[in-house]
Amino acid sequence: MGYFDAASAAPLHPVARQALLASLDEGWADPARLYREGRRARMLLDAAREAAAEAVGCRADELVFTPSGTRAVHSGVAGALAGRRRAGAHLIVSAVEHSSVLHAAEVHEAGGGTVTQVPVDRTGAVDPTAYGAALRGDTALACLQSANHEVGTEQPVAEVAEVCRTAGVPLLVDAAQSLGWGKVPGDWSVLTASAHKWGGPSGVGLLVVRKGARFAPQGPGDERESGRAPGFENLPAIVAAAASLRAVRAEAAEEAARLRELTERIRARVPDLVPDVEVVGDPVHRLPGTVTFSCLYVDGEALLHELDRAGFSVSSGSSCTSSTLMPSHVLKAMGVLSEGNVRVSLPPGTPPEDVERFLEVLPGTVAAVRERLGAPAATRAAPESGGGLVVDAIGRRCPVPVIELAKVIGDVPVGGTVRVLSDDEAARLDIPAWCEMRGQEYVGEEPAERGTAYLVRRSA
Repeated sequence: MGYFDAASAAPLHPVARQALLASLDEGWADPARLYREGRRARMLLDAAREAAAEAVGCRADELVFTPSGTRAVHSGVAGALAGRRRAGAHLIVSAVEHSSVLHAAEVHEAGGGTVTQVPVDRTGAVDPTAYGAALRGDTALACLQSANHEVGTEQPVAEVAEVCRTAGVPLLVDAAQSLGWGKVPGDWSVLTASAHKWGGPSGVGLLVVRKGARFAPQGPGDERESGRAPGFENLPAIVAAAASLRAVRAEAAEEAARLRELTERIRARVPDLVPDVEVVGDPVHRLPGTVTFSCLYVDGEALLHELDRAGFSVSSGSSCTSSTLMPSHVLKAMGVLSEGNVRVSLPPGTPPEDVERFLEVLPGTVAAVRERLGAPAATRAAPESGGGLVVDAIGRRCPVPVIELAKVIGDVPVGGTVRVLSDDEAARLDIPAWCEMRGQEYVGEEPAERGTAYLVRRSA
């Protein structure tokens, strides 16, 4: 079985398993108590905090353990904003942040605050100068992920941190995807992470608030974890999380080089093996084990099911796999194709044979899904006559509107137009992305009697 979804949850590291089992016997007591069992538990908690702080590159008293990475983000954003409430109520986030950050931003906005989303380029990276332009006199906090969870693009954290530091604004970094590979550079103020992303157990997050950063914990007070993470600590899981973080860091350099070679193999060969594919994300500045691509004329859900039957567990940002029928906000912000999206995120230890078998299975799997959907061939002869056409794809979901567009574009002359009617939000992203991939001109959209009309001019 090829488990290729480590960006969602990495398999439990052997060291984490050993530490978890051992601490179940030694770390069950209340670490806040002064009797023998409590002191033993406190020693385990302190040692875990020291190990995690060393891996992050912070002081032990700056780091607390939370019940999850999401809780760390929510507590971090709320506490940092509250600590800076005299400065203002303006929050800056990137357009490709994890949903936990964007949800926290929505709550802040609903409470009367203001939020600015910084756009990204087609690789998914922000421009540090855009963060500088977004800064205002009332900016209380800026947020930026260290690396994107869907496409693997690494962000210029150090540069953005310097821009924010110069303006006196703290930067919160969501390091969930990258912390297992190394320390986050730059003069950031707050950092969050999640243990199950690096092979630790689920249910453990990290929240780091550097000395000097104004921070006011929100919610009912609690004496545990510096008042920043109320509730009884899940000590066995915390010990396992810290032990596994130390273990993966010891292996990180060698394993990163090995996984980069495997993902480079996928990035290079998929476009040769499968027609009409767009590989997305930064080709250089990206996580070692993550590669993402989108296949034209493919139902993302059907493709994932077929790959699962073939023995491969992958993820997708396609709207076809979502109950909302909306494409991934990350792919949307990047302006890339969303249909038939596949994210391969290799866990440490992935054998090259699994990658080779995936590359053998993928072409036939994509071809079978396309055939069932009636997709056009990869190339098509263009007739010399014909006029503008209307494609009525109302009520039909991705990738059907793009498939129908591709079938008829050759029936209009160069300079002629095709009007695609669709009520699927994915069309707003996928039709322009298709035009860019196939050398056609996307003219724009306009309201229609039903849904939206997307105008495409044939230029090739």
